[in-house]
Amino acid sequence: MAKTTKPKITEDKIISLFMESVLEHEKVPSSVFKFCKANDIKEEEFYGFFGSFESLQQIIWNKFFDNSYGLMLKNKQYASMTNEEKMLTFFFTFFENLTLNRSYVLFIMKEHKYSLEGLKQLKGLRKRFKDFASTLIEERNDEKQHKIFKYNAPLFAEGAWLQFLFILKFWMEDGSPGLEKTDIAIEKSVTTIFQIFETTPLEKIVDFGKFLYKEKFA
Repeated sequence: MAKTTKPKITEDKIISLFMESVLEHEKVPSSVFKFCKANDIKEEEFYGFFGSFESLQQIIWNKFFDNSYGLMLKNKQYASMTNEEKMLTFFFTFFENLTLNRSYVLFIMKEHKYSLEGLKQLKGLRKRFKDFASTLIEERNDEKQHKIFKYNAPLFAEGAWLQFLFILKFWMEDGSPGLEKTDIAIEKSVTTIFQIFETTPLEKIVDFGKFLYKEKFA
């Protein structure tokens, strides 16, 4: 009788086992050793992909972004979209992705009570998102002939990130059927922020974003 070959351990497989473990036991595993033993994984296999559970959690958020961004680029209309439409498409795609993993996201964020400790896991996501937002505003700048009318891309990206955090918290608290209120919040938020960018100094937008952030994460 042929021996059964053990499935190859992959990064995605470990992530899947980690998320299942968190949801089943309602806590992050107490150690890599116990997690690996419970899932028949060698520790060196785990450490071949992740340095710790903290880095694994960051990579999960990175994958949420990468998967959403990849799906968005597959949209045949993407290249001809306005910057506002591109941002809207990203938000809708990203939060659809999050909704597929809602139980995990709600638990892992609430575990830290929305503290800065909990937000550390968003470090990689923050960089990816700000790079995306910067690209959008730089495309807008290319359309402007006079430097005085061009926007500060890093400042725009920071304001967009704070707006993202606001929508994330809104999504986490949304109890409406099909999370339809989040869809409305995304559309109004992105539309409004682009309108404001056209007429308001970016420093004021960042201040407004910080206010929203404090209100929702307090």
